[in-house]
Amino acid sequence: MAPRRQAPTRGIQPCVRSVSIRNHDSRRLCPQMPDWKPVTPPSSSSLRAGSALRHLLGVPARRDRVTHVEHVPARQAGQTRWPDWVHESLVTRWANHGISGLWSHQAEAADLVHRGQNVIIATGTASGKSLSYLVPALSSVLDGGTILYLTPTKALAADQLRALNELDVPELRAATFDGDTSFEERAWVRKHANYVLTNPDMLHRTLLPRHANWSSFWRRLRMVVVDECHGYRGVFGSHVAQILRRLRRICTRYGSAPAFVLSSATASEPGAFAMRLTGLQMAEVTTDASPRGATTFALWEPPLTDLRGEGGAPLRRPATAESADLLADLVIADVRTLAFVRSRRAAESVALTTRAKLQDLVFDVGAPGDLPDKVAAYRAGYLAEDRRGLEKAFRSGDLLGLATTNALELGVDVSGLDAVLIAGWPGTRASLWQQAGRAGRAGQDALAVLIARDDPLDTYLVHHPEALFGRPVEAIVLDPDNPYVLGPHLCAAAAEIPLTPDELQIFGPTAKEVLAGLVTEGLLRQRATGWFWTRRERATDLADIRGAGGAPVQVVEASTGRLLGTVDEPSAHTTVHTGAVYVHQGETYMVVELDLEAGVALVEAGTPDYTTFARDVTEISVLESLRSHPLGPGELHFGSVEVTRQVVSYLKRRAQSGELLGDEPLDLPPRTLRTRAVWWTLPTSAVVPLAEDGLDLGGAAHAAEHAAIGLLPLFATCDRWDIGGVSTELHHDTGLLTVFVYDGHEGGAGFAERGYARAIDWLTATREAIASCECERGCPSCIQSPKCGNGNEPLDKAGALRLLAVLLPADPQGTWPSCSPPTRRGPDRLLPTDPQET
Repeated sequence: MAPRRQAPTRGIQPCVRSVSIRNHDSRRLCPQMPDWKPVTPPSSSSLRAGSALRHLLGVPARRDRVTHVEHVPARQAGQTRWPDWVHESLVTRWANHGISGLWSHQAEAADLVHRGQNVIIATGTASGKSLSYLVPALSSVLDGGTILYLTPTKALAADQLRALNELDVPELRAATFDGDTSFEERAWVRKHANYVLTNPDMLHRTLLPRHANWSSFWRRLRMVVVDECHGYRGVFGSHVAQILRRLRRICTRYGSAPAFVLSSATASEPGAFAMRLTGLQMAEVTTDASPRGATTFALWEPPLTDLRGEGGAPLRRPATAESADLLADLVIADVRTLAFVRSRRAAESVALTTRAKLQDLVFDVGAPGDLPDKVAAYRAGYLAEDRRGLEKAFRSGDLLGLATTNALELGVDVSGLDAVLIAGWPGTRASLWQQAGRAGRAGQDALAVLIARDDPLDTYLVHHPEALFGRPVEAIVLDPDNPYVLGPHLCAAAAEIPLTPDELQIFGPTAKEVLAGLVTEGLLRQRATGWFWTRRERATDLADIRGAGGAPVQVVEASTGRLLGTVDEPSAHTTVHTGAVYVHQGETYMVVELDLEAGVALVEAGTPDYTTFARDVTEISVLESLRSHPLGPGELHFGSVEVTRQVVSYLKRRAQSGELLGDEPLDLPPRTLRTRAVWWTLPTSAVVPLAEDGLDLGGAAHAAEHAAIGLLPLFATCDRWDIGGVSTELHHDTGLLTVFVYDGHEGGAGFAERGYARAIDWLTATREAIASCECERGCPSCIQSPKCGNGNEPLDKAGALRLLAVLLPADPQGTWPSCSPPTRRGPDRLLPTDPQET
């Protein structure tokens, strides 16, 4: 990389960053960028990816916001012949749709499935994975078999159904079976469909418990397709793993042995993951032989603002506001664009803001009057017909901009898409490339922009492109043997068909021990022939597969009785406690009463000039250290813990200034969680010198904990909201300064275990993220947390750096891991004149 130099300081500190351009072969390129001036929207509707980025940077103030540009070159590919076993009628129909043959990875996967092998296809976005399983699936249908297709989203199932119907195969009777399917349609699907598209929730709650109604379908089942399987991670993935084991057991009961075909964006160790998910040996197909256009990938950091947060720390412009600006500019330039955001509310906000900006152009400069109508939001919660209508309008070009949650991350066909904006790190490299891969699906060049939120991980990534590019995606973490997951599914399996001792091996090595506990609890009854469900209620109600944590709390308008929405029970303590300010679809309400026994929060409309923030007290006890090893002068542990958390009060802050208006007490019951954690300790001999230097040990440990939570998602496939932390100067169980990071799910989800395995890399990145932030005392980009129950007090940024420097071991040359803050080169060395010239 070219030498770094410090940017000048004037007014608000500019972002200190490294700006680089790199081809995907890792050679750095920094040609001169021509002088910029405000640009006129181009008349061409086919902006190349580099041109689209230069169009966005036509606003001079934006040039400093790009920290890195990655050029992923185009790739050519050739086709192979159709396998001999493929029916000629199918070959003809695909030829009518422009598909004259298969790419080599498609042919390899199709042949393996045709021979009855279980396969995971782990190739890049838009690599034709669907055709890999459709070829053997439709061949099986023509031979009289049935197919079960599982997807995590309704949108993907609807898109697959559309593609199947377009083939117009007379023998094919494909249908979706999900929450949008009417009662009459469900009866037809059970009796007649030979290609059923559903999701794990429906399989868990309907198809498996009522397996007798589907007996004809099970007897002829030839393939189970688990599409976009990289989405099955953590506790949700562990539940899906047990649902698939129950499915295998039902198939055996009806005499079928279907091949399992898993489809995923490129994943680390796909075969090992697929085996944990299904319990079956898997062949891997990982070589991507598909063609693709070139992609220009920019990392973008919004500027600092005059606003101040906790402790007076400067705040960055929100990623959603930045996304709305860029989306408006791309729509003006006739660039078809998806803007991915992190929440349903953000999708609505970005769409509304973008439409308002475009409406201003209509009035100010006479832009086409229909321009605002070319932007919409897309998210879960819309009616099925509305979602399908948006997808169709976007494919046709009637819509040019769509603000969406990850509902459109998966393989919905949006061919013709030119650009993708990603407002905030989506959680994993797999999701990042999945979202970026929505653009360029028709083979054209594409633009992807990752816009950083004011968050430690986002800040770290836009300054460290090497953490994103040229590296494999993460291994997918799940734990099917978690007893809190396994127990409910053993109950569900016994309710479906009484469990026999010979079947326990399907459910894993801990099944016998868990069954004994279920018998003791009276949930199952053991007889000589096996285990039986003892209750009248549905056994499937015991398994909360989406991890909401119990029955949701209903939010009801007290004066009218109108149901506004629901909040999951754990979140109710912090979001709809008595006195809380609750926002629903842009309207503000005050919580009058939270009744946890009734599961109701009563609210009334209001217009307070303040916001509320719940404060809690968290205690953690070590139950068992399962593994440990030295780490510097301290020790690193992984084991079982018990976390007790109680919301004790809430803060009221003035909405505009953040001024503290009061701290109101609350009387809510404590919540207890038994889970897994990773923790590190430092001995007294290591911390006494720090205390003698005047270091605030509690604030230093607290800051290190926050930053570590923010960075763990880079090393484990989780979100920061999946994990929690506790830090203390002197813990009652260890007797030492201790920092804990724990899984926020009963029994653990595998995230803390991944942190233990990658501790050196994880904590080194944590220290570097703190050191590279330009703030003086700490801010949301480094050590402040949006979910801290102590209001981000106390925090000591310099102390956290000292603690981590003591903890982290030296490398073989005797030097500490590099934590020098990156600096910024001038904006005159951002972009090549044309990416194709590089």
